[in-house]
Amino acid sequence: MTKQTKGRRAEIAMSPEEVTAFLEEERLLTCASLGRDGWPHLVPLTYAVRGGECWSWTYAKSQKVRNLERDPRCTVQVEAGERYSEYRGVMIKAQCELHRDLDTVVALGEELALRVGGAVDPERVRQRASKRVALRFRACEIVSWDHRKL
Repeated sequence: MTKQTKGRRAEIAMSPEEVTAFLEEERLLTCASLGRDGWPHLVPLTYAVRGGECWSWTYAKSQKVRNLERDPRCTVQVEAGERYSEYRGVMIKAQCELHRDLDTVVALGEELALRVGGAVDPERVRQRASKRVALRFRACEIVSWDHRKL
């Protein structure tokens, strides 16, 4: 990478506060786990921000969970913008922790329901939670960009 490129990247990087605000504003992330064959497996997930970390949930028997059980390394990305001059995003290299405790999964499900839909049906969330796991993405490295700064 040239000095000019490094300087340009630094110009568009978000501050930690901007990263937090961006993650709290958006609703969908893409999670890349590693399949058994070594190929990336990409899936969109709704998420919540808890203590500066992204959390999501998914079916316990899903391919992404099998991948993360085998290898907890993953990359998640949140992005926004319609044109190059508007592109913003955060890419997080993470270790994914799987949480199977029903109360933990239910609490996250309720939080996600409020975040994406604004209403919570506790009985429905509990039913759905019984087949799901919570995903906690523990950041190892964060890269961000905001082309509006150019």
